[in-house]
Amino acid sequence: MAGLFDDDPPPPPSGPSLFGDDAAPDPVPESAPAYRVLARKYRPTHFDDLIGQDGLVRTLRNAFAMNRIAHGFMFTGVRGVGKTTTARIIARALNCIGPDGTGSATADPCGVCANCRSILEDRHPDVIEMDAASNTGVDDVRAIIDATQFKPMMARTKVFIIDEVHMLSRNAFNALLKTLEEPPPHVKFIFATTEIRKVPITILSRCQRFDLKRVPIDTLAAHFAKVAAAEAISIEPGALDAIARAADGSVRDGLSLLDQAIALGPDAATITSDAVATMLGLADRSMVFDLMDAIAAGNTAQALGVLDHAHDNGAEPGQVMQDLLGLTHTLSRLKSIPSLATSSALPELERTRGRALAEQLSIPWLGRLWQMLQKGLADIDQATDRRACADMVLIRLCFVADAPTPGDLLRQLRDGAPTPTPAPQPPPLQRRRPVAARGGQRRAHQQRRRSPRANSRRERNPIHPPDAHPLRANRRPRS
Repeated sequence: MAGLFDDDPPPPPSGPSLFGDDAAPDPVPESAPAYRVLARKYRPTHFDDLIGQDGLVRTLRNAFAMNRIAHGFMFTGVRGVGKTTTARIIARALNCIGPDGTGSATADPCGVCANCRSILEDRHPDVIEMDAASNTGVDDVRAIIDATQFKPMMARTKVFIIDEVHMLSRNAFNALLKTLEEPPPHVKFIFATTEIRKVPITILSRCQRFDLKRVPIDTLAAHFAKVAAAEAISIEPGALDAIARAADGSVRDGLSLLDQAIALGPDAATITSDAVATMLGLADRSMVFDLMDAIAAGNTAQALGVLDHAHDNGAEPGQVMQDLLGLTHTLSRLKSIPSLATSSALPELERTRGRALAEQLSIPWLGRLWQMLQKGLADIDQATDRRACADMVLIRLCFVADAPTPGDLLRQLRDGAPTPTPAPQPPPLQRRRPVAARGGQRRAHQQRRRSPRANSRRERNPIHPPDAHPLRANRRPRS
């Protein structure tokens, strides 16, 4: 009976009371907002936001202004240059109704109407986006063909965006031909692919093709600087150049690398070039120039010392050789196009030191270095000890640095210049063969023929006696 007459008040009820007074809800812990990567946060939403694709933007703007919008588009290019992004912008431009709800198709979608917001949030029922890498069969294409027969539910135009369209099977392409050639007036097809050669010509002939270019390094670096400023991040220009060079013309790859660089040093006031080079596993750009100077001078000890220093700082030997190969290409272009030394397409270090190196080296020398580096990279990829193989490649390059090129040798032979003669070599030793090897077998055969045993065998032969032989019968006797 313990507790029946205690004076402690009972616990408050957990639910609503009988008189309609709701109990206070339990506090819900606040969850941190989900982080959006820079590649998604700064994804273009208008044609003017697309960088490095001026021809594409001009053509699409004129098509909307003239109301000559094709029913099929084919976007091709490397990854991360804006193929799917452009397709989504076209879908919004086709279905934008303006803030007041009375607008028509425009090249500048408002971004505030219901259709624009739904497409931006990937939840519009009339904009169907399909990944052809996981939907490759005829049944998937048949579902699209069936969907084209129905009018849009909310939008003005039903848009089908098929990414990586080259992954569709042959039968799937054939099933799409008729609908793609004569689609209903309310349907638009937008295809994106990185392998345009795998798309049948019958599909390409029914679409307007746009080849999206790689974004130049200086354009990427300027774009990354704007993103870093918007994120209140301080980063050195050299670090931006390294990220833009590593992105290889892809905006998405560069923004992913920038995101990684920001997370690399949260306590640092400024993201330095050395930190980015360490993150990318690259050698310092000035170190690559020092390595080129050592190779051009034939200084093996200095070249190996530079490679040791780069390896100690985390640079991979194969990547160092790849950077050296890229510098060889840059020097060859500077030698062939001198105006590049004053162009903004190259970083400051390559314009200054690269110009001085290009004046010292010749095109045949750079061509030979390119070929040897290509062979060396193949050896490094197959070697069990990549570091030792990289050392041997450098030693080989240093020892042939001062060797004359084939053109110089031909010129010396033509002009009659003395050519270095090789040192005299002692004559090779000649071993005397045994008697049996020098004709002993022939003598033994002759002796057997002259032996009395062989003569008696021939005399006893009843088939061919000595006088009845057909060749000996007509032979004249010796005088």
